[in-house]
Amino acid sequence: MKSIRVIPCLDVHQGRVVKGVNFVNLRDAGDPVELAARYDQEGADELIFLDITASSDESNTMVEVVRRTAEEVFIPFTVGGGIRSVEDARQILRAGADKVSINTAAVDRPALISELAQEFGSQCVVVSVDARRSRETPSGFEVFIHGGRTATGRDAVAWIEEVVQRGAGEIMQTSMDRDGTRDGFDLEMLQTLGANCPVPLIASGGVGSLEHLVDGAKQGGADAVLAASILHFGEHTIADAKQAMAQAGLLVRPIV
Repeated sequence: MKSIRVIPCLDVHQGRVVKGVNFVNLRDAGDPVELAARYDQEGADELIFLDITASSDESNTMVEVVRRTAEEVFIPFTVGGGIRSVEDARQILRAGADKVSINTAAVDRPALISELAQEFGSQCVVVSVDARRSRETPSGFEVFIHGGRTATGRDAVAWIEEVVQRGAGEIMQTSMDRDGTRDGFDLEMLQTLGANCPVPLIASGGVGSLEHLVDGAKQGGADAVLAASILHFGEHTIADAKQAMAQAGLLVRPIV
């Protein structure tokens, strides 16, 4: 039985952690390094930082956040947003991140996935797949980019198959219909995409309760579950999440 990872997600905007609905109406949630250190102490398995400003003039801010985090935090962490080349990824990994996550850049130029896997190894390459329900694609789910604003016409199942073939070591799947809504993961999406995904799948988008985390792993079949607002604003702790999952019969890494 595999251990299910609990991963806080920190959306970073101009050096601060924020949370909104569908990436708008952003609410400040604090300093990224302070939050990351708190989650490490609370027993999180990993962390994910998503730089949602990610314009070229902001990239130095994120490198500094990564450097400071690496000094304070001793669990693996992934950084996404604004990574468009091998050189961008090298900068982030060199600053102390364990993995990089790419999304829009992978759709724009799929060869980037192969380049990153060849340069750093598949274990460092996470491809983030933002999807919405759609009648336009065979699976019923379509890939979106630019923070869920731009439809690509790509079928999400076919895209996951391609990115894995190109060397992605992990998939972070976000339901853009659910992101920030607190209505729970899109379990049907998770099941459909997970059935066609031979690498670990991280469920993201929509967590509003501890039960949602349990559902993502138990019903959705995710290898890891991502949460943001229920953790950032003090509603629940990592210990609460792991306790709920353990009580539901899921295997989690014990909090030391």
